[in-house]
Amino acid sequence: MRLIQAGALCVLLSFPAAAESQTAGMEWPRFRGPNGSGVAVNSSPPLTWDETHNLRWKVPLPGPGSSCPIVSGNLVFVTCYTGYGVSSQDIGAMSDLKRHLICVDRSTGKMLWDKTVPIAAPEDRYSFNIAEHGYASNTPATDGTHVYAFFGKTGVVAFDMSGNQLWQTSVGTGSSNRRWGSAAGVILYKNLVIVNAADESRCIYALDKTTGKEVWKDPGAALELSYCTPAIVDTPGGGAELVIAVPGYAWGMDPETGNLHWYASTPLFSNVAPSVLAGSGIVYLTGGFPGSASVAIRTGGKGNVTKTHTVWQSENGSYIPTPLVHGGYLYWVDAEGSATCADARTGKLIYQERLGARYNGKPVYASVVLAGDRIYAVSRSSGTYVFRAGPKFEPLARNQLASDTSGFNATPAIVDNQLLIRSNKCLYCIEAGK
Repeated sequence: MRLIQAGALCVLLSFPAAAESQTAGMEWPRFRGPNGSGVAVNSSPPLTWDETHNLRWKVPLPGPGSSCPIVSGNLVFVTCYTGYGVSSQDIGAMSDLKRHLICVDRSTGKMLWDKTVPIAAPEDRYSFNIAEHGYASNTPATDGTHVYAFFGKTGVVAFDMSGNQLWQTSVGTGSSNRRWGSAAGVILYKNLVIVNAADESRCIYALDKTTGKEVWKDPGAALELSYCTPAIVDTPGGGAELVIAVPGYAWGMDPETGNLHWYASTPLFSNVAPSVLAGSGIVYLTGGFPGSASVAIRTGGKGNVTKTHTVWQSENGSYIPTPLVHGGYLYWVDAEGSATCADARTGKLIYQERLGARYNGKPVYASVVLAGDRIYAVSRSSGTYVFRAGPKFEPLARNQLASDTSGFNATPAIVDNQLLIRSNKCLYCIEAGK
C-alpha cells in the first residue's frame, strides 16, 4: 500500500475524526441520513431477521429502483420507475417511462400515496450499464415540510407531504460520454435544493426550495463522470462549504453562491461514484477506476490546497459504495464484497475481509450504515451482512429475505430501532419482536 501523509496531520488530530449522528429519533432525511453520515449510534435495529422473524411489514413497490428510503417522522418516502427498462425481456417504449414518489406510513406499512411524473425528455437508452441500477437511482431529500426528488433529465420535482406537486425544474437533458444515467442524491442547505447534475449538464445547481427557480449554477467540464452526492461540511473557522469529488479533484465551494473556495488534486480518476463523507474539518473521498483510492483533506483554505490540506492518500478505496467513519476508523464494503477498515487519521489499512456475497456482476452497490456498534451491509443478492465496528473483523450475522430475488441495490435507512430496506420489488421494515 502506498501511503502519503502531509505535514498537516497534527492539525487533523485536533479535530474529531468525524461528526457522528447521535440521533435515535425519527429523521433520516436524505441519502445515508443526517449529513450523509450513515451513522445512528443510539439506534438498535435487530441483529437477525427473515420473512417470519423481526419483519414488521413489507410493501410491494410498483417498480424497481436503486434510490434509498428517507424518513420524516412517521412518513417513509422512496422512488421507483415503471413503463420502460423494467425487464430486459420486454424493455418497452421510452415514452412510457414514469418515475414514482411513494409515501408509506412507517407504523403500519400502509401506502399513503403514489405520485407519478412522466418523462420530460428521453433518458439514456436501456443498456447493460443502465440495467445495473435503473432509472430511479437519485435519493430524494426532505425538510419535514416538502420532499424534493431528482429525476434525471426530467428534472427536480418538489412535493408537499400530501403528495401535491409544487414545482418542476429542468437541470439539463444531456448525457455523459458513458451514458450510464444519473445517480447523485439531493441535499438541502438553508433555502436551497442542491443537485449534482453532472450527467445532465455538467453543472451543480442550487434551486430555491419554495419556487424551484435557479439561485446559482456552477458549470465545469471536469464534472463529467462525477456521480457522487456532495456534502455540506463545517470548516475550522466556523463556516460551511459544499464539497464535491470530481475525477482527479476535490472542490470546496460556497454553498450559498457556488463560488469556488479551494481545490485539491486527488488520486480518484475516471468515474467517481461514492459520496463525500464529511467530518469536523475533514472530508474523506474515495472512488476512481480502474483501481480505487482514498484521500483525506482538511476543509477551509483558498486556491490550490493540495500540498497544505491533504492529510493522507491511500491506494485502498471503494469503487461504488460510500464509507462511514466511527470511533477513529473508516469502514466500507466495496463493490466486490470486501469489508474494509482503515485508520481515519492515517489511512492505514487495518483489515480487508471477503464477505462471500455473490452476484453476476458487482455483488454490492449499497453503502454501509452503523447502528450502535453494528455495521449493516446490504448485498445485491446474498442478504444483509452484519459485523461489529472495531479494528478486528467480527462477523455477526447474515440475513436474507429469501423469497425476494429482485435485487437489493439501495442503502438502508435507520430510524428509532427500525431498519428500512428496499429491493427492486418491495420496501421492508425490520424491527425486533415483530
